[in-house]
Amino acid sequence: MTKSQLIEAIVAARGYPRKAVEVAVNSIFDGMVEALQRDDRIEIRGFGNFTVRRYKEYVGRNPKTGDKVHVPEKLMPFFKVGKELRERINDGEAYAGDDSDDDDE
Repeated sequence: MTKSQLIEAIVAARGYPRKAVEVAVNSIFDGMVEALQRDDRIEIRGFGNFTVRRYKEYVGRNPKTGDKVHVPEKLMPFFKVGKELRERINDGEAYAGDDSDDDDE
């Protein structure tokens, strides 16, 4: 699902004006990015946690030439799924588009 599809899904489900939903979704994402930039942890109960992981610099190799390449330290966002979301996905509750019928057996 893309961000525009998320916006359209909210508009369709709730009937809110598209522009208001777009501003709200963008505000949420911007707030999340700003929090991660401050190295804050984002916890959405029942959904999961977003954190920033720091990867140390290292010397890698160019796979094409075999030359050594310096890879600088970097920060990467990391998502850890919450227990409730994991259980909903594994139980099939979150996916209403499942067309498989067990009656065919």
